Amino acid sequence: MRSRNRAGRVRLVLALLVMTVVAGWAIAPAVFTRRDPFAVDPDATFAPPGAAHWLGTDNLGRDLYARVVYGTASSVPAALLAVTVALLVGGLLGLLAGYLRGTVDTVVTRGIDLLMSIPAFLLAMSLITTLGFGTVNVALAVGIVSIASVARLMRAEVLRIGSRPYITAARVSGRGQLQVLFLHVLPNAMRPVAALTALEFAAAVLGISALSFLGLGAQPPSPEWGALIAAGRGSVSTQWWLSIAPGVVIAVVVIAVNVLSEYLQAEEAGI
Repeated sequence: MRSRNRAGRVRLVLALLVMTVVAGWAIAPAVFTRRDPFAVDPDATFAPPGAAHWLGTDNLGRDLYARVVYGTASSVPAALLAVTVALLVGGLLGLLAGYLRGTVDTVVTRGIDLLMSIPAFLLAMSLITTLGFGTVNVALAVGIVSIASVARLMRAEVLRIGSRPYITAARVSGRGQLQVLFLHVLPNAMRPVAALTALEFAAAVLGISALSFLGLGAQPPSPEWGALIAAGRGSVSTQWWLSIAPGVVIAVVVIAVNVLSEYLQAEEAGI
């Protein structure tokens, strides 16, 4: 048991370290690299990873490490925007459905069922076709796709909490509906939703990168992670680092977020 707990703490520390570095990349990329991600060097095209260029260079001699670092300023805020949309809209819908019940619950539940009946990636692509290409529109599309899962969990938690004695006591004491809803129900319902939010962030990173890989998100010469993978897909057998480097970064970030989500779930369960 102790060894398992120790391993869990090590994983948590590593995950926090990864997310700290990624946050630093997104906020102050110039602190982590002095190279210009858009600077062209014809004498260093397709240079493999080494001391001069840690992750190698692309077909224009641009430093790949610098492009990955600066690309974080596009990928991470886009994922945060997607999660914010899902949390605000889905959380509010689930909160109202679980608390008011009746007609509101029926309408919201049918809407959730409708959204979840459509394949997420297909729905995201359809929304982007309507909204237009670009990082912001991709983030909005991914956020809209995630609304249903957040709303469903929030509704379930509100229904569970609504029957607790302290909620009944708050109502009997004369508190208004909004006071009971936002001061008592919402804070307790948010705990499991926080773990889901972490998972949604990881899914948003993957979704936005996948859509950018298809050319629906950030456009060249933007160093967004998915666009970087797409730029190197034609020469994987020879210049493998072009796609592998940003792909590994995405994988590590997703794994770190999943570890944080597991920790939040364990805390909620009291493990």
